Amino acid sequence: MELKGKKVLVVGLGKSGLSAAVFLRQQGAHVTVSDMRSAAALAKEIPALLEHGIMVESGGHGLLTFRRQDLIVVSPGVPLDTPELVQVKAFGLPVIGELELAAQFLKGKILAITGSNGKTTTTALTGEILASAGIETLVGGNIGVPVVDLIPKSTDTSWSVLEVSSFQLESTEKFHPQIAVILNITPDHLDRHGSFENYALAKERIFNVQTANDSLVLNAGNARAAAAASRTAAKVYWFSLEQPVAQGAWVLNDQVVFRASSNAPIEPVVSLKDIPLKGTHNVENVLAAVCAARLAGASAEAIGKAIQSFHAVEHRLEYVATDNGVEYYNDSKATNVDAAAKAIAAFPGCIHLILGGKDKNSNYADLSELLRKRVKTVYTIGSAAAKIESQIRGMVPIISCETLDKAVAAARKAARPGDVVLLSPACSSFDQFENYEHRGRVFKELVLNRADAKGAR
Repeated sequence: MELKGKKVLVVGLGKSGLSAAVFLRQQGAHVTVSDMRSAAALAKEIPALLEHGIMVESGGHGLLTFRRQDLIVVSPGVPLDTPELVQVKAFGLPVIGELELAAQFLKGKILAITGSNGKTTTTALTGEILASAGIETLVGGNIGVPVVDLIPKSTDTSWSVLEVSSFQLESTEKFHPQIAVILNITPDHLDRHGSFENYALAKERIFNVQTANDSLVLNAGNARAAAAASRTAAKVYWFSLEQPVAQGAWVLNDQVVFRASSNAPIEPVVSLKDIPLKGTHNVENVLAAVCAARLAGASAEAIGKAIQSFHAVEHRLEYVATDNGVEYYNDSKATNVDAAAKAIAAFPGCIHLILGGKDKNSNYADLSELLRKRVKTVYTIGSAAAKIESQIRGMVPIISCETLDKAVAAARKAARPGDVVLLSPACSSFDQFENYEHRGRVFKELVLNRADAKGAR
């Protein structure tokens, strides 16, 4: 892709948008950025952009600004049905995302991981496995490091391990991972994609450009993910909690094992008791990481050692503290119903569950059976509270708390030694917080300020 002298517009000034704008300018493009936020809201970003010679349009999108470009790069948080994007696409202007842009300049090979849940943990684990196995490894994408930031560090022998979301994938055309992983596909982001099928098809773009020389890793236990096997040209590998697979990873006699093909020997990797992550869903994440890392060249022995030393990623079923015999867990990354269900299922019972935030057109009634069996009380917060309460009423006692600080205080008051207070909201965070990380940090501060004062461990 030749960028020198081209007029390029970057739409949306999130972390990846900022990185894309600077990269494009460094490549010699004439860059403009456009964001709906006001100049005052962008006060931190604008000086740095102007210093790079990047023009800034704030407070809304101007159609003329969009039409005067040779290329438009859209940030993941900007919907592709934004009116200005729809119009310029009708005029034939190319519209791509930061992932599509970056992938055309990355050297080496790409290992891309997507799914409704477990992406960040699996990406971080896979990256650690490869690095510990002595393989040159970069980690980025939706995990927090924009893919364009990996470009200067990539080499012909490196693996870029990327967490990729449906928002990133929906704007790809040529994105080509040598190894692609779909962990699971369950309803999420229906407010953005319009339907579950549209959402699933966005996920499946991860393998659109793969060939018979590439590998696709699929979850045999998730029907929608497994269905992708009939639509890919890549060689399919499986992971499964429940049954042996022809080629891939599964559990045999309480041990994770791998085999490269139906005729290959079964390789022991790690015992289930040595996996330091909580919850059955994390065993699935481990299986996927084993499969991907083995395909990328890590040995079974190196994979097993790396898994045993891995620690939970922040905001993913993260242990925070024990206060008066009550354990507190931060699962702020659980931004959909399926993720919350997995978190609830990780505990035998006695849970005080904090639910709520910004609704994503979700069905919270899907949690009913788990709530009835394992949860003592639900504490609702955020703009989705009324909907949640209407859909789970009668399953479990509900306390409407409005805000996170009130929910933590109410749960602390009600919880008894041996109980668990779990933040697993099943919603996005954007009604009251900047993002799920902000929400998780606030939760931990609320817990730790009290726990530290009481000398909790």
